[in-house]
Amino acid sequence: MSDDQEIAVFGPYRLSASSRFLQRGEEPVALGGRAMDLLIALVERVGEVVSRRELMRRAWPDLVVEEANLRVHIGSLRKALGEGESGDRYVANVAGRGYCFVMPVRRLSSAVDSLSAASVVPPSPPNGLPNRLARMVGRDGVVEMLSSLLQARRFVSLVGVGGVGKTTVAVSVAHEMLSRFDGGVYFVDLSVIDDASLVADAVCAAVGATAGLQDPMLSLRARLGGRKSLLALDNCERHIDSIALLVEHLHAALPGLHILVTSRESLRIEGEHVYLLPPLETPPLGPGLTAELALESPAVQLFIDRAEAGGFHAGLLDQDAPTVAWLCDRLDGIPLALELAGGCVGTYGVQGTASLLDNRFKLLWRGRRSAPLRHQTLHAMVDWSYNLLTSLERRVFTRLSVFAGHFTLEDAQAVVCDDATSSSAVASTIASLVDKSLVSILVSTDTVVFRLLETTRVHAAGKLLDSGELSLVARRYTVHGSRAGTSLSAATAKQRIRDDFETPASMQRHDAFALARGIKLIAVNAVDAETRKTCAARNRTAPTMRDLHVS
Repeated sequence: MSDDQEIAVFGPYRLSASSRFLQRGEEPVALGGRAMDLLIALVERVGEVVSRRELMRRAWPDLVVEEANLRVHIGSLRKALGEGESGDRYVANVAGRGYCFVMPVRRLSSAVDSLSAASVVPPSPPNGLPNRLARMVGRDGVVEMLSSLLQARRFVSLVGVGGVGKTTVAVSVAHEMLSRFDGGVYFVDLSVIDDASLVADAVCAAVGATAGLQDPMLSLRARLGGRKSLLALDNCERHIDSIALLVEHLHAALPGLHILVTSRESLRIEGEHVYLLPPLETPPLGPGLTAELALESPAVQLFIDRAEAGGFHAGLLDQDAPTVAWLCDRLDGIPLALELAGGCVGTYGVQGTASLLDNRFKLLWRGRRSAPLRHQTLHAMVDWSYNLLTSLERRVFTRLSVFAGHFTLEDAQAVVCDDATSSSAVASTIASLVDKSLVSILVSTDTVVFRLLETTRVHAAGKLLDSGELSLVARRYTVHGSRAGTSLSAATAKQRIRDDFETPASMQRHDAFALARGIKLIAVNAVDAETRKTCAARNRTAPTMRDLHVS
């Protein structure tokens, strides 16, 4: 076995695909060659439906066989895994499509020569619960508050933008609750489920409910009823409609069940209590900031912690404190962004990392290899949310990227609207993007303004450039800015747009850096937060929250 051998861990089982070896605890499991091929194929694509044809190609690559052979070997695999005996469910049959491995899988690397050695895989956490982080920065108060809220309210949704640390907090809360629920805590990562129809089956597998041929809802009620337990459902935004139906049913039917949901948007169902997870607090900006004062900020603590883990050993110096504070502010206090940026300091230094922040490569900074793919780069983090949007939501989202700062509903409508996108559609879509944590809202006594977080805006800007709409949207932006009383000349802005974007196709650079540069050029004197306040006081009426929900 090589040093980078990957071990798939599910329930009590450990699978080495390269060694074609399966064990339960310390005992090897006898499995025929065809059944092993099928198991490896299904575990490789956990949560996805693998077609019958593809499975037959894997198990019988040079033969033409009947589907009955596949059914026989799937039956052998289920029997070897003990389905129906332990109550666990591993392989689900999706009528007319194929099969899906529904038991949660952890993937670990081993540097040990023998799979059966005790040190290959550490003991699995109870009920699929991941290990908590050894050190969590700035969230102790949140964990304590959520634990109390769960006890009192039973059903809490932890909602926030991608990368803000929802999973980290939820795992910590679940560990805190283990003693209160006598070990009856179940954690289910739903991001791996490819088919919404398999959500209930995945939850059944995680809690040890025997679904069989009966309604999985009945199985869950039988398994979780009559006792106090906690069900934590992580990453619910991908199949939010199916999950909402499941959670609403379980919450109403099982008074002893407490439910913790993490998602980039709320479920909006009966009994839900939403907790918005904020970014980490950043320090005040200014040249007089010292290292000691900066390190009082959780955002700076996390940034320096990741910098030191990445090989930076100089510590935070007073001369670098204002730069680090600026970095944390530009990254909006988002923990994932801070971790990725902090990991660059060992290579580029503090000032070098700051200079990279205006570069497209910040979206490609690499995170931990063990992190989910959607958390390994900032681009992947935002892309996860972007791919869940409707075509209208994508169109509005990308066009909003021309606003480098705050904007009002009127600003957005002036820039986004066209023959296919009405002002009411823009209003309702912005409300939807707020719900999905892609647009931030700031409400004061006299106005409502919005903004895109920096990493989100740069990602959207790249999509706008790829769409070919940049020049059109930028012209609308310029015209609207002129009408609002800014000093930016429409002719100057259009010329800059032509100079920067209407270049021969062979010279075009379709990336976030090119767009970010272009937006800066067309927005030299555009409406920033202070100018907008002046304009609002002078000649416009601020929209109310009612305006944001026009159907």
